[in-house]
Amino acid sequence: MLKPDMTMKMMMIVGLIWESTVGIFSRGERTEFEAASDPECNSVDSRHYFADGDNLGYSQINRKRISMDLWNLTSQKLIESFQLDPIKENYVRQVRDCIFSAVQPEPFKSTVKLVAVSKEVVEDLLDLDVSVTETKKFIQFVSGAWILPGSVPLTHRYGGHQFGVWVGQLGDGRAHLLGAYVNRHGARWELQLKGSGKTPYSRDGDGRAVLRSSVREFLCSEALNYLGIPTTRAASLVVSNDDVKRDQFYNGNVKNERGAIVLRVAKSWFRFGSLEILAHSGETELLRKLIDFIIKQHFPLINATNSNKYLEFFSHVVTDTSYLIAQWMSVGFAHGVCNTDNFSLLSVTLDYGPFGFMDFYDPNFVPNTSDDEGRYKIGNQANVGRYNLDKLRKALNPLLDPKQQLFLIIQKCPVKQLDVYSIRTRAEQVLKGYPDLYQIKFMELFKAKLGLFGRDKNDEYLIAYLLKLMEDTRADFTMTFRQLSEITQQQLEAHSISEEYWALQDVARHTKFLYWVNLYLSRLKRNTVDSDEARRNRMESVNPRYILRNWMAESAIKKSERNDFSEVHLLQKILRHPFSKQVEAEEAGYSFRPPPWARELRVSCSS
Repeated sequence: MLKPDMTMKMMMIVGLIWESTVGIFSRGERTEFEAASDPECNSVDSRHYFADGDNLGYSQINRKRISMDLWNLTSQKLIESFQLDPIKENYVRQVRDCIFSAVQPEPFKSTVKLVAVSKEVVEDLLDLDVSVTETKKFIQFVSGAWILPGSVPLTHRYGGHQFGVWVGQLGDGRAHLLGAYVNRHGARWELQLKGSGKTPYSRDGDGRAVLRSSVREFLCSEALNYLGIPTTRAASLVVSNDDVKRDQFYNGNVKNERGAIVLRVAKSWFRFGSLEILAHSGETELLRKLIDFIIKQHFPLINATNSNKYLEFFSHVVTDTSYLIAQWMSVGFAHGVCNTDNFSLLSVTLDYGPFGFMDFYDPNFVPNTSDDEGRYKIGNQANVGRYNLDKLRKALNPLLDPKQQLFLIIQKCPVKQLDVYSIRTRAEQVLKGYPDLYQIKFMELFKAKLGLFGRDKNDEYLIAYLLKLMEDTRADFTMTFRQLSEITQQQLEAHSISEEYWALQDVARHTKFLYWVNLYLSRLKRNTVDSDEARRNRMESVNPRYILRNWMAESAIKKSERNDFSEVHLLQKILRHPFSKQVEAEEAGYSFRPPPWARELRVSCSS
């Protein structure tokens, strides 16, 4: 607990350093570019646009939703742009000199059952009438048993740093890219099956995904979308009766689990590791070709003829990655496996494994029981983001000319002082701006969570102080901010916190809580042209009442294992509207104190 005599200076140190909340960074100036711009383990940034897409034959932009007979996918653009793996046989091997291998999905042997569908993905992104999901053809499609004419399923070759170690070739070990679709709004979406069988990149795996992890991915990718966080999407979930053997906690206890497949949707599946494998293998021209393709398709504001285009590209990724991680932090989301192969070049949340939302606030929260050292604890995500971006920078180095590679940090220093300063790459200069970008976004989001307008020199202190109180009292992260959104200013002034505000009651046990409340109320008074009702409405719009807590997902999984998918559907419904109080959610206890058994839950990389 904080001592009663803790000084303002000490608390300012907590606020400024934020090792457990923001991470310790070296400070750096923003550059001209920032100013201008293990496989086991929707709101995309407005700068990500779409060039003309792959889809042939969908020319009527205003056309209504359609049936599968009028719908098509194609891999034409990718196949025309990149030579495929010349080896056609599907066996595990080291692959070179290509981006993709053509591999057919492996259908389940048993009958599959469609157990969940995202109506919004199916209708709004893919233009299909949701009624098609009831057809045999759709179920065959989303389970890999039927391939649309014109579709050439592809598996992607990539590498990665996992837990800080370069592990070489990884790739789509259990995923198949079915093709791309350009919808009536001109948006290009790539459809991928996850859990659809072995590929050349399966290593020692069986190419399958199990029900428990597939339920979690389906629910969480949709949940993050409705929280306003960039993410891949999930269109459908099918389950089979095929046995899939898994040692869930790597303790020798192998069990048979049910296989499942999620149809995932994203604008692109390229990740940091897509570039790393080519740089590590010395495939420089293919690396250049891939980045040029990505820039053309997804970063059209970058001038493709500019000699600085790769630095501008890197600057975009640095900025967007810093924003994404700040958004994760704002809702207490820990990815769990922040390897470079799980970081998207389009800065969307990618590959849901042992993720977790914090219950009580703890900067050392580690959702992944496989992460023995806590490398990917929630308080270290921003640092890991910088580490991953540095690996991406090194992958880009072969494409930078000497003038870009050699750049003095201090350009106008006296000659006698040159030995004091390191010679860095210009890409390193870009990366130096990452801490500032992250902290600015973090502050913006957390000021909104507290309903603060404008700028105040003590805002960092106010936010850090509250987080420290929450850490000391183990107060619930989500509900503390939500209940601050719901309680009136008059109640706070009167120190009247009723039982319905259970999370605030926990924080209020701290001897310094009233001191913080007085600081907060004083800061709110400096919000010009504001009312208490407006403040509460504003805060409720950014502080969710419902998140996908581990215990909620586990409850749905246990029922699913008994062929009861009712809670999957309930959670899917509730998480579409995380900021609105819902009767069904309250009856299910989704905004209540987590049950005691939730503390014993463990999630691993095994899926």
